[in-house]
Amino acid sequence: MSDTTRRFALTTTPGISDAASRWLAGERWDEAVPRRASTVMLVRDGAAGPEVFMLRRVSEMEFAPSMMVFPGGGVDERDGELGLPWAGPSPAEWAERLGCSPAEAQMYVAAAIREVLEECGVLLASPSASGPLAFVGGPEWSEIRRGLVERRLSLADVLHDKGLVLRSDLIVAKAHWLTPVFEPRRYDTWFFAAVMPPFQVADGDTSEADHADWFVPSELLEAYAAGSALMLPPTVMCVEEIRDAPSAAAVVVHSESLPLIMPEVVDGPDGAAMEIVERWAEQ
Repeated sequence: MSDTTRRFALTTTPGISDAASRWLAGERWDEAVPRRASTVMLVRDGAAGPEVFMLRRVSEMEFAPSMMVFPGGGVDERDGELGLPWAGPSPAEWAERLGCSPAEAQMYVAAAIREVLEECGVLLASPSASGPLAFVGGPEWSEIRRGLVERRLSLADVLHDKGLVLRSDLIVAKAHWLTPVFEPRRYDTWFFAAVMPPFQVADGDTSEADHADWFVPSELLEAYAAGSALMLPPTVMCVEEIRDAPSAAAVVVHSESLPLIMPEVVDGPDGAAMEIVERWAEQ
């Protein structure tokens, strides 16, 4: 167990705060089974340093309403399809890094690539293992994105049809988080990072978000501190890491340590405010 501990007040997240308060008071319910998920910190170099693409979830969402988030979502079982066109480190190599089976590693990496396409219109795939990435603009790709969102298409369908290979060399693993036991919706989430490809445009054209843009991390963290931007603890800590990096390329480097992090609920300093403690534990 590492001695790195962070606390985050829950006063700005009523739904989470209410559940946390009930859990601390001794109320118990069946723990939800965590769903596998992937999310991606898409970064680029701006005038003041690295910038990150973020979406604000619509207020009607059952999980993390109105929160600023990175593009991402749940793993589709079809992300693990055999024969998925693939270039870069293999699922077996990714499994070594993520500490899971090759099949699971493929699903996490493929989900990351698919979700960025669905939510941002950015595709980390190319006709071969090297060279320029695919062009994904125009009405045809808008329809492809809808097909993925509606699960009429799988990532393998798209790659096979377009003669493309997934580029696993263009993303890196940054963190591994597990939603606390008291929450009714739980996610076992891998956080990845990728540099925004040239000649593609991140648009945030998804029904799950009401705003999407490139953000300067320091400005976003100031808005979070002021209460005008909502973020969950994993997002805050990742944005802090981007803020502290000298360049986008410096962000997109595999983290040396990838412990599983699960927030715990504790009493606040005055005995009333609910906070989350982040403890780093070895897998």
